[in-house]
Amino acid sequence: MRRYLATLPLLALLAGCLDIPQATAPRQTVRQSTAVLTPRPESRQCLAGLGASRANFTPLPDQYFGAGCQQVNTVRLAGLQSDNASLALSNLGPVTCPLAETFAGWARFGIDRAARQELGSRLVRIETMGSYNCRSVAGSDRLSAHARAAAIDISGFVLADGRRITILGDWTEGSPAEKRFLQLIHASACKRFGTVLGPAYNAAHRNHLHVELSGRNYCR
Repeated sequence: MRRYLATLPLLALLAGCLDIPQATAPRQTVRQSTAVLTPRPESRQCLAGLGASRANFTPLPDQYFGAGCQQVNTVRLAGLQSDNASLALSNLGPVTCPLAETFAGWARFGIDRAARQELGSRLVRIETMGSYNCRSVAGSDRLSAHARAAAIDISGFVLADGRRITILGDWTEGSPAEKRFLQLIHASACKRFGTVLGPAYNAAHRNHLHVELSGRNYCR
C-alpha cells in the first residue's frame, strides 16, 4: 500500500491506481468501472484534501457488485494523523473518500484531543468493526450505507499509555473520565457526520458507534 501525496501530478496518481488488485465479493459478479481513469473534479478535490490531512491511503478502482452494492470513489486508509503523531487503524475496509476525509478530521480534532483532555494520554489506534458490507439495514429492506462503503463502525480506542477504551466495556461501566471521553467523542461526531448511532440507539449498537455522512444530523 502506498502513501498518497497531494502534490503528486494527477497522471502519477492515476498510474498508481492501475495496478491495485481488484477486490471480489463471494458469489457476486464484480464489474470494474472505467470512471477511475477520468476522476470527477470533486473526486480529485477530495483526494487532495485527504492528502493534505497527511492520511496514509490508497485510491481504489470503482467497483459494482450488484443489488445496489458498490465501492465508488473509495480509498483504503492505512493510517491517520493527530496533531503530532500517526494514528493506526484496525479492521477498516474501503471507505468513500468524503467519509475518509471527515473521519480523518474527527480522529485528529475530536478523538485525540478528547483523549488528551479527559484521559491524559494521546490516541495511538482506532479500532473498527469494518466499513463495506453488502447488506440491508437490520429489520428492513433498505440498503445500508455500509453497502456503499459509506459508513464506519468504531468499537474502541487504544492510548499511548496502553489503556484500551471500548464502547461495549466503558460506555456505561467505565470510569467517570472514560465515560466523559466517550460522550465527548460521540458529541463531536454528531457535529461532523449526518448520522451517528451508538448504544443509546438500540441493542445492535451496544458495542460500536456507527458514523456515516448521509442523514440530517440524526444523533443517538
